[in-house]
Amino acid sequence: MVKMNAIQAREQRTAWTLMTPALLLLLFVFAYPILRAFWLSLFAKNLGTQLQPVFAGLDNYGRMIGDGRFWQSFGTTTIFTSASVVLELLLGMGIALVLHQSFKGRSLVRTAALIPWALPTALIGLAWAWIFNDQFGVVNDILLRLGLIDTGINWLGEPALAMVAVIAADVWKTTPFISILLLAGLQSIPDDLYEAHSIDGANAWQSFWRITIPLLMPQILIAVLFRFAQAFGIFDLIAVMTGGGPGGATEVVSLYIYSMVMRYLDFGYGAALVVVTFLLLVLAVAIASFALSRLRHRTTGATS
Repeated sequence: MVKMNAIQAREQRTAWTLMTPALLLLLFVFAYPILRAFWLSLFAKNLGTQLQPVFAGLDNYGRMIGDGRFWQSFGTTTIFTSASVVLELLLGMGIALVLHQSFKGRSLVRTAALIPWALPTALIGLAWAWIFNDQFGVVNDILLRLGLIDTGINWLGEPALAMVAVIAADVWKTTPFISILLLAGLQSIPDDLYEAHSIDGANAWQSFWRITIPLLMPQILIAVLFRFAQAFGIFDLIAVMTGGGPGGATEVVSLYIYSMVMRYLDFGYGAALVVVTFLLLVLAVAIASFALSRLRHRTTGATS
């Protein structure tokens, strides 16, 4: 027993020794920028009005409470993130189920499905801005030919329609990412489970809910958390398509922070925005992870 404990202790020391370089790298890459931003947020530093930073304590955070533009951008970010992640999860699941089937040319289709995700986001934004153009965009042309509209719709000029356009562009680009993750999970599920379930009289829909979903919960959890964090920090797609317009209808938090730092040169307040946004994102991810974990345990328990 003593020998086993000694072996386990030695293995733990070896594991920590091997992990130390990676942990130090993560500490430098992630922790230092956040700590640096927090330190900068304690100062009033605006290159447009003053060159020397002045210690301001928590004044920047107090200013944020009454900043209606920040809270509007935060609400816009929440709407964009929620809609994008839900649609991408549903479409990604459907695409993964199709790609999991056996058919001629499946490898080619799987490769082609990755093209939207592999293309640069700025290029995708420019392409979708042309697609939704009110004068010569493809969307209006199709709707006119079908007789559904009489005149072109100004998709990027109306607040609600502009949000729909940027969500559609984001869903088109990043759905393949979720579908590939879910496809990998589908391929790890043994076919014997479905065969045994069908022998018991279950149909395909019942097998999907009682076998596929519970066993796919780890991949679903990873996909949702990754996409939630990425969608919450969206910048380039919206910057290219709408620039945050019209009238701030698509201005997300990252665009507002960029405007505050690069346009108004208010580095102190911009750093405070970064810190608060980071904390809100961590809180949201933690809540989503907890909820999905509870759902996973519930579905696993129901299956067993």
